[in-house]
Amino acid sequence: MQIGILGAAGIAVNSLIWPVRRRSDVRVAAVASRSSAGAYAQQHGIERSYDSYESLLADPEIELVYNALPPSLHAQWSIAALRAGKHVLCEKPFTMTAAEAERVVAAATDTGSRAIEAFHDHYHPLSAWTREFVAAGRLGSIRRLEAVFTGSTPFAANTLRHEPSLGGGALMDLGCYPVHWLRSLFADTPTVVGAEAVLNPAGADLAMDAELAFAGGVHAGVHVSMEEGVPLRSTLSIDAERGTLLVDNIVFPSAGHSIRLEIDGVPHAYTVAGQTTYDHQLEAVLGALRTGTPLPTEGADSVANMTVIDAIYAAAGFERPWA
Repeated sequence: MQIGILGAAGIAVNSLIWPVRRRSDVRVAAVASRSSAGAYAQQHGIERSYDSYESLLADPEIELVYNALPPSLHAQWSIAALRAGKHVLCEKPFTMTAAEAERVVAAATDTGSRAIEAFHDHYHPLSAWTREFVAAGRLGSIRRLEAVFTGSTPFAANTLRHEPSLGGGALMDLGCYPVHWLRSLFADTPTVVGAEAVLNPAGADLAMDAELAFAGGVHAGVHVSMEEGVPLRSTLSIDAERGTLLVDNIVFPSAGHSIRLEIDGVPHAYTVAGQTTYDHQLEAVLGALRTGTPLPTEGADSVANMTVIDAIYAAAGFERPWA
C-alpha cells in the first residue's frame, strides 16, 4: 500500500515514516506541501513530492492519505481526499467542530472510503488493558476519574499550538486525548458540567479544566495545560468502591509507563508489553483497510469526541467564530 502525506509535518516522522519503515507491506510514497515538499521528501527518502495538495490527491497510486495539516484544514482536505477515492488517516483533533466532523463522516459514507482519527494511544496494549480492566468491574462502583495531559509549550505568537483560528489551544492539542480516554470507558457521551480556561495572549486556551458527568452519576475531571514549566504527563486515575487505579504515561507508553492498582488494601504494579503506539496504530489501520473491519476511532466516535470538545469550550465561555 502506498501512503501520501498532506503537509510536511514534523509529527509524521515518528507517527508514520518510521513505523512504515519497520514493515515490508507499505511505504510512504509521496508528500505534498505548499512550501517545502521537495526538501522534506529528500530528507526522509520519499519518492515523490508535490507543491499542491490537489496534485497528491490526483496521484492514482496513493491509496491512503495521512492528513497532518493544521486542524483548521482537516475537514476540507479529508473530504477532498475521500472524494478523490483515498482513505484518510487524520491527525487529531479530527476537525475544528462536531459539525465539521459530521461532514467528514458523511463524505466517508458517501464515497465508501474510510476516515480514521489518529488516536494512536488507543491501539496500544496499555490502553486495551485499561479498558478491559474497567469493563470487568473488579474495582466495584466507580466514584470518580481524573484524566490529565500536560506538556510545556510556551506561548509563541502565530504558531499552530497557540493560534485559535488554526485549531490551537490546550484542549484541542492535548485535551482531545483525555476526553477520548474517558469516553472509551463508558457507553454514553458525557455531559459537560463546567469548564474553566487560562488564556494565552492570542485568545487560545493555555490550560483547561473541565468537569464531565456520565450516566449513573459518575463524574470525571479533565485537566490539560501547555503552560511554561509544566511536566510532560499523561495519566488516568480512578477512585472506586474497592480501591484505586493509576495509569501513567498513556500517550507514550513505550517510553516507560506504569499501572498502579490497589484493591481491598492490597497494592499491585504492572506494565504491559508493546511496541510504539504508532506501530500498533499502523497495524490496526492497514488491517482494517484490508478486511473492511470498522475501527473504534472513526465514524460516530470522531463526531462524539468533537461534540464533547465543543461543549467544554461553550462551558468555558469561549466564542468560536468558526463553530
